Amino acid sequence: MGRQARTASWSGIGRLGVVDREDAWQRLGKESFDLVVIGGGVVGAGTALDAATRGLRVALVEARDLASGTSSRSSKLVHGGLRYLEQLEFSLVREALAERELMLTKLAPHLVKPVSFLYPLTHRVWERPYTAAGLFLYDTMGGARSVPGQKHLTRAGALRMVPALRRDSLVGGIRYYDAQVDDSRYTMMLARTAARYGAVVRTSTQVVDFLHEADRVSGVRVRDVEDGREVEVLAGAVVNCTGVWTDELQQLSGSRGRFRVRASKGVHVVVPRDRIVSESGMILRTESSVLFVIPWGNHWILGTTDSDWRLDLAHPAATKQDIDYILGEINAVLATPLTHDDIEGVYAGLRPLLAGESEETSKLSREHAVARVAPGLVAIAGGKYTTYRVMAADAVNAAAIDLPTRVQPSITDKVQLLGADGYHALVNQADRLAAQYGLHPYRLRHLLDRYGALVHELLALAENEPEWLRPLEHAPDYLRVEVAYAVSHEGALHLEDVLARRTRIAIECPHRGVDCARQVAEIMAGILGWSGKTTEREVETYVARVAAERDSQSQPDDEAADASRRVAPDVRPHLDALDVGTQR
Repeated sequence: MGRQARTASWSGIGRLGVVDREDAWQRLGKESFDLVVIGGGVVGAGTALDAATRGLRVALVEARDLASGTSSRSSKLVHGGLRYLEQLEFSLVREALAERELMLTKLAPHLVKPVSFLYPLTHRVWERPYTAAGLFLYDTMGGARSVPGQKHLTRAGALRMVPALRRDSLVGGIRYYDAQVDDSRYTMMLARTAARYGAVVRTSTQVVDFLHEADRVSGVRVRDVEDGREVEVLAGAVVNCTGVWTDELQQLSGSRGRFRVRASKGVHVVVPRDRIVSESGMILRTESSVLFVIPWGNHWILGTTDSDWRLDLAHPAATKQDIDYILGEINAVLATPLTHDDIEGVYAGLRPLLAGESEETSKLSREHAVARVAPGLVAIAGGKYTTYRVMAADAVNAAAIDLPTRVQPSITDKVQLLGADGYHALVNQADRLAAQYGLHPYRLRHLLDRYGALVHELLALAENEPEWLRPLEHAPDYLRVEVAYAVSHEGALHLEDVLARRTRIAIECPHRGVDCARQVAEIMAGILGWSGKTTEREVETYVARVAAERDSQSQPDDEAADASRRVAPDVRPHLDALDVGTQR
């Protein structure tokens, strides 16, 4: 086979485009799998990658979109969990720091970046040595392996780093480093990498029942929520990676669960970068937890809250009380307070915490648990985004008991995500590449930090559509070709998938994506073959979603906010309206 033929045969590997969906559907019905993974969040995608790279036949099904739940609504941090040191969870911190190091340096340097934080000191004498001791432990456990260690600052030095702070709000400060990530893009790249190694990955595919053979689970029945078709998928074992839906899927399977999951709501607010003059992020102590001020491109992410949520798991809603709490905590230290008018975006996510004795969700452990709840069925829950890879390995190890062949050890600590290989060289060549494609070098670097070495694949789509290299109207941080690529390679099926997850327009623009919705929908329509009626419905559904979210954010409590959010219709027409059977 010649070089050109070999290249052609490898092109599109790991692609999750609309042209691949029918093939994936046929494979679900015709093939027998070693493992079926339910849930397209970071743990589900990580489990699919772990299993596929061990040589197993794997299918991953997700009822909505990749990262459509918790895994797109985090604090966007990859961190060791500094505050867990106070809870004496040393093993969790050490494990998380090791994973952070892998993600930063090897697995996904194009997606995971170092980020600095200032910890303002507010008490003289005792607080600096106390905090320094904790940060010293953090650094020596792996926190300063590839990022700078702690740096102590006087009050003047801290104010030079963060001029936005009130002078009387601190007596000094300590700077330390962690890392950040675009959580939804990382999850999507995980899923694409799993597909690259042979996994069948299919979104808009809801588990509606479990198959049984004697006393064991032997597979699942799934529904295509776009057209209503159903098919049975046979498997040696099924892994429930559905996060806050773990208990609901457990109920659907007919098996008794080994643990319970509590949903803890975390709300974040996004404001423009110029509203807080600072060279660094911040971590502020609150009465119950901590508040992060996280740099995010031309924005700041402020959060988070931590409260029980017992309402709609698919669409957790932020209340006015949540937003007021965040603004109140940050305004207590800012020289120029923030107002509601400064807010560009708001999002709420649910942490899947293992239920414990404490009534305070902020004190529930972030450890994860894995259980073989029935022959052929494994459930995993708890944990945190940073340790997804460890969770995935544990899940596959637990499922291996039900497989007839010997399962190889996990190797995902050696498997780079798509886009990582060659990334550093491309960064060094950014100016030349920018000239080659007629882009500003800043724009090219921005693309490299979203696509890595796949940037050539992205820009190749614009060869016959030079107009696609222009920015979107009303969302100039993104090029039109990124919308096309989201559909052709990244599995986006609906307008919401692009505006809320493949890009972050839904939280980064004051209009929340409404002003550019029609332009984005028209680009998608040309690739997905939408009719004018379908295009109009996508725009109307998205506008209704944003309106419902805005209304929920003006409500005084969870019940009222939930009622407001539920008004918006679901864009996937055949999705079960019940929480049972839905996945994050």
